Amino acid sequence: MYTVFTLTDKLVLEDNHPFSYSDIISTVEFNHSGELLATGDKGGRVVIFQQEPESKNQPQCRGEYNVYSTFQSHEPEFDYLKSLEIEEKINKIRWLPQNAAQFLLSTNDKTIKLWKISERDKRPEGYNLKEEDGRYRDLNTVTTLRVPIFRPMDLMVEASPRRVFANAHTYHINSISVNSDCETYLSADDLRINLWNLEITDRSFNIVDIKPANMEELTEVITAAEFHPNQCNTFVYSSSKGTIRLCDMRASALCDKHAKQFEEPEDPNNRSFFSEIISSISDVKFSHSGRYMMTRDYLSVKIWDLNMESRPVETYQVHEYLRSKLCSLYENDCIFDKFECCWNGNDSVVMTGSYNNFFRMFDRVYRQDVTLEASRENSKPRSVLKPRKVSTGGKRKKDEISVDSLDFNKKILHTAWHPLDNIIAVATTNNLYIFQEKLN
Repeated sequence: MYTVFTLTDKLVLEDNHPFSYSDIISTVEFNHSGELLATGDKGGRVVIFQQEPESKNQPQCRGEYNVYSTFQSHEPEFDYLKSLEIEEKINKIRWLPQNAAQFLLSTNDKTIKLWKISERDKRPEGYNLKEEDGRYRDLNTVTTLRVPIFRPMDLMVEASPRRVFANAHTYHINSISVNSDCETYLSADDLRINLWNLEITDRSFNIVDIKPANMEELTEVITAAEFHPNQCNTFVYSSSKGTIRLCDMRASALCDKHAKQFEEPEDPNNRSFFSEIISSISDVKFSHSGRYMMTRDYLSVKIWDLNMESRPVETYQVHEYLRSKLCSLYENDCIFDKFECCWNGNDSVVMTGSYNNFFRMFDRVYRQDVTLEASRENSKPRSVLKPRKVSTGGKRKKDEISVDSLDFNKKILHTAWHPLDNIIAVATTNNLYIFQEKLN
């Protein structure tokens, strides 16, 4: 049975005025405890929300998130050697496992940055060589020695850049993934995957390189990559041809030869001009257990058992009703949209986005699915999300929406699920919706 969700917050990252391109949310990510939720946008900003502690008087307020910190992660740059503009858009955010302070990696097309998020509620006072406002004192006036002390102050959250990992990717970075050893991470672009040490910024190791000697022979590109959650030597990467390759770094330094290749044979009955485009994998995610992985292509979500390469163990159709609309979706470029997917905390439910601000949930245990909508119309706090249905035939029921009236400009590409609770975050252009399980 699917969980009934209610709206906790609708967080508009700017305001209700017409938004600009830079306000569009480009990534959403919970930290490992779920207490913090980070979003990145196309303007290079990172906004972090913090979960409010549960109140005994108002248990229904569980899950409310408020702005914790906002900072500019990336700025627009220009590569003068290649006459190439590098936009500031945040492609991915990944949290590092929890420490005394919080650390996260953020990346645009070319540069990855490690940020430290820390709190400060005391300030030092009583310097010997400078005034309280920061100006240095005349040394001739210093006649006594003072011991500086810490004074309480209002809580201040600071985001400080600790490392900058640059100049390692020729093509646009599409993925970053932190290793379970907590010392290394990978970054992937269209043709290469690099392995970094979190302490070393001036060099990385190339572990996958699919660039052909002659670029005219290029047949596929890397679309996503992720480390295994438990095995530090294992990672997967997906391609635009619909294949997923699992690599073992113990086998060789350059993992050009994969350990396993996951690929489903194409159904000849569904073969069309668009087959190659819609089979391209836009996201790959390991389950928390590490036994399964999930891939998202244009029309479906597939669950793969790592022990079986020949075909997925589960396939869920996200919006099969769009198969007849592929021609118009190709003309308006929507067919190239890259939808992400995510697991719930115990791997029993998967979630991914669709058009018309719809998002889909698939319950793997009860074999049920539901379509929900994140929109202004149902954005009253505590309002229950009602299942939506899309009508494909000529006659539609009262609560159904016709496939011809779907708005393809309203799309949910980025979703995230709280690692411990039934709390989900859904991004629609410049709005972030947070829903939680309905409490009795």
